[in-house]
Amino acid sequence: MTPLEILTAAIRGESAPRIPIFCNLLDQGARELGMGQRDYYRRGEQVAEGQLRMNRRYGYDNLWSLFYVGKEAEFFGCREILFADDGSPNVADFVVKEWDDIARLELPEDITRHPAWEESATCLKILRAEAGETHPICAYLTASTSLPALLMGMERWLELLLTGPADLRDHLLTLCSDFFRQQVAAYRAAGANVLLYSTPFSTPYFIGKQRFERFAMPWMERDLAPGGVEGIVYYCGMAPFNEVIPQVIEQLGIGIHYLSPLADLAEAKGSIEQRLVGQNRLTCGVIDDIQLIRWNREQIRAEVQRICQIGIPGGRPGSHFLFGTGVMPMAIPEPNIRLLLEAAFEFGRVS
Repeated sequence: MTPLEILTAAIRGESAPRIPIFCNLLDQGARELGMGQRDYYRRGEQVAEGQLRMNRRYGYDNLWSLFYVGKEAEFFGCREILFADDGSPNVADFVVKEWDDIARLELPEDITRHPAWEESATCLKILRAEAGETHPICAYLTASTSLPALLMGMERWLELLLTGPADLRDHLLTLCSDFFRQQVAAYRAAGANVLLYSTPFSTPYFIGKQRFERFAMPWMERDLAPGGVEGIVYYCGMAPFNEVIPQVIEQLGIGIHYLSPLADLAEAKGSIEQRLVGQNRLTCGVIDDIQLIRWNREQIRAEVQRICQIGIPGGRPGSHFLFGTGVMPMAIPEPNIRLLLEAAFEFGRVS
């Protein structure tokens, strides 16, 4: 079976030789091509080549069209990205420095005609041609409630969210939601079939249960209304969100949940299983991959085994489970990446 067939089987609860295994090696592509990040991320064909090489080297299932999270801010006028050889690129200069700047923000009429989209489109075209029939192609999309942090910084966004003028806040969120709607449609049309809906401000871990219900949920409904939730993966950074899984399923209809390493995996899986009996669903158990920087062989294997035993108890097929990683820092030694994936393939087999 191809990786895409294995993922589809896991979502449907059908038989497959193993569970899907996702490994998010992003900035490592620059190192693979012997380039600095600034040069690497300039060209879509380089990012695609980096992804294809990483995938061939380690044999995991997914490919990424993601360049770096801060790239979304470029559609709103950000022109300065901070690049580093040992960390992920991010916004270096915010487009919203004062609240008055919000009124001057302009959303591109068509993001696929914006220069910031051109290289992403090139990357997706190559990935679709090379592996679109066999591998899941992932796209990263920031929810309307989280995108303002890339435009004005976390501190200013929290200030506006909690104490600022409601009209400015809602105007900014509307722009961000309209951008999300364009973006998800563009990625689908370009060939991405796994759409990571990154919504850190949609977990009580950050904003509390009441604000989740009154603030985050209505904006998520707006984000997702036009295109639906096909291929959408609920993801809250690395923050736990077990508490709101029932509402996410019932109100948004999302059946794929990429969990936090801090969450109780068995509890989350039980909540998803209970509410989606007989339906497509996927629980994604995620290892705390920052620990891979220092863990030894025994620690890596023990943690992978623990996650897989919860996700596929007794190694039974049709468990609706995926093994995944989080941010995969550049500081992880290459042997530990291999150990991680060897263990995932071993303990992820089903009988």
